[in-house]
Amino acid sequence: MPQLNDLSRSLVALDQDSTIIAVVELSQSSWLVAGVLPGIERQPQKKLEPSAERLLGLLHRWRDEAVRAGKKITRIALAFEAGRDGFWLARWLNARGVEAHVIHPSSVAVSREHRRAKTDRLDTELLKRGFLGWLRGERGHCSMARVPTIAEEDAKRPNRERECLVGERTRIVNRMKATLAGDVLADSLRTDRHAFRRLENALYHWARLATQHDALSRRRYAALRRRGHSHGRALRTVADRLLSVACTLLEQQTLFDPTYEVRDAASA
Repeated sequence: MPQLNDLSRSLVALDQDSTIIAVVELSQSSWLVAGVLPGIERQPQKKLEPSAERLLGLLHRWRDEAVRAGKKITRIALAFEAGRDGFWLARWLNARGVEAHVIHPSSVAVSREHRRAKTDRLDTELLKRGFLGWLRGERGHCSMARVPTIAEEDAKRPNRERECLVGERTRIVNRMKATLAGDVLADSLRTDRHAFRRLENALYHWARLATQHDALSRRRYAALRRRGHSHGRALRTVADRLLSVACTLLEQQTLFDPTYEVRDAASA
């Protein structure tokens, strides 16, 4: 007995004579849309600028073209791979009468040849074959991702933002370690302007991250801005404090002590 939440195949019967089938290859600069139109021998492809309104307009033009060919269109089914555009596009299209699906990228079978050709047009053909098989109810072609609600996505946002901040902090620390490596730091900073610039940039980004992630740094930054300091000057002040704390810890060869923050906050 089929499961109601089975996303490995469509549970709705496909009538190709009344269904427009389309797939979209999404990228930051353009969207390539490929379709299968009832009553139309050719299988059109159209490159669009990234715009949901233009995509919907294209689907409506294809529907009108199929109607002029004598077909009664009752369903528009569209699919695209999960990626940077997320699920908002699927929700937007579903709200406007388009049956939009989001494909798990890892579920689409691809050639494992080391030097296989890869273009947007080839990718759309691959997506089209997989989506057609899925619509027919056949297993093994591709699998769909469940489209979450806005509330469900908002609930995940704090964790995702924290992951981004932690990842950015790790990159900054690694850059500083690379700049500070070796026993010739002082000579390097005096003679190598590029090394000094890299350290300066790393400290700036560290301060910017701290104002988002650390309550004490955020309060310091806000207080400096209220006193009339510019954004850059306030960040440099925060960076100076962070650098002094780091130097103290290095000199004492100790790990960070939370009580140091308490004493510092009390004296601020």
